[in-house]
Amino acid sequence: MSTEIKVPVLPESVADATVALWHKKPGDSIRRDENLVDLETDKVVLEVPSPVDGVISKILRDTGETVTSDEVLGILEEGEGEVEAAAEPSEAKEPEAEAKQPATEAKAATDDTADTAKLSPAARRVAEEEKADISQVAGTGRGGRITKADVINYVNTGEASSPRPEERVRMTRLRSTIAQRMKEAQNTAAILTSFNEVDLKAVMDLRAKYKVAFEKEHGVKLGLMSFFVKAVCAALRKHPIVNASLEGDEIVYHGYQDIGIAVSTERGLMVPILRNAELMSLAEAENSIRDFASRARDGSITLEDLQGGTFSITNGGTFGSLMSTPLLNPPQSAILGMHTIKDRAVVVEGEVVVRPMMYIALSYDHRIIDGKDAVLFLVAIKDALEDPARLLLNL
Repeated sequence: MSTEIKVPVLPESVADATVALWHKKPGDSIRRDENLVDLETDKVVLEVPSPVDGVISKILRDTGETVTSDEVLGILEEGEGEVEAAAEPSEAKEPEAEAKQPATEAKAATDDTADTAKLSPAARRVAEEEKADISQVAGTGRGGRITKADVINYVNTGEASSPRPEERVRMTRLRSTIAQRMKEAQNTAAILTSFNEVDLKAVMDLRAKYKVAFEKEHGVKLGLMSFFVKAVCAALRKHPIVNASLEGDEIVYHGYQDIGIAVSTERGLMVPILRNAELMSLAEAENSIRDFASRARDGSITLEDLQGGTFSITNGGTFGSLMSTPLLNPPQSAILGMHTIKDRAVVVEGEVVVRPMMYIALSYDHRIIDGKDAVLFLVAIKDALEDPARLLLNL
């Protein structure tokens, strides 16, 4: 009995998908619920499991093709099946090998002609004068063409010129979407970035003091990001314009704080959303961030996890970035950039001391957020992190 393998019903916000990878080929057996094919949307990869046990008989949509909801991807024959390897008698191979011998000689002659055709006139003249074996020379010219410099280098060193390889790889849908949204942000918003620096000694001391008890109680490590999430939420309450967005000629003030946390994956940057982050404890924030990061990297994150958001945080410090100007995540109006922590000499109460310092950056849409609001927002984050007790007391 034949069963159609169909594209699952895509969310309303997703018009189509691209066939990213077939895990089976025609003739392969597959078990029910085993992943059969990956479909890539603008944000996530959807797995299409096999509905029954069976054997793949046809693939109707190849890798790279665009598909829509309920479209048939292939045909599956139900029941057990085995892949039969086509065995050829050894006797049948010998005549074939014999038949290929003249062809090999012809191919060698063709290759010599092809090598000669790749020579520039100047390179051919040098090769003839120096009696150079051009088959040993790697061309660095356009299209692999052998230049005069290539031949001279080979004659002088006895080594083939180093090739300059190039590879063209089509962008994935996710990378294409990221590129489009980043350019849209630059073309649409009036982006400006303000900076400040934070002394993280108090936070790091607090983590060191309670990290063992915290992990024992909540089952998750006490990281830095949860403190930044809480500090951002406190600052957004004081400066709601930073949590707003622009729609047409209207400013939309959001009465909730859905914080996007940028996660780097092999497929590209993803920004899962912490819904109502203002209501989360440090432990809840840490658990959610860890879960999102894990699912973003293994491809199991859903579209719903990535949609919405009123403000974003990105941490370039995990890769060693000292300072950057992050781009907005439309339609959001602001994004906070965290950076690497460096021990630096600073003046505290008239004395020079060494403290763990971090530069923080706020990129914002200057069309609705004034410089004053942006600077005061960063100062509010700085105050909260340099005196974490303020977060507990809502100060």
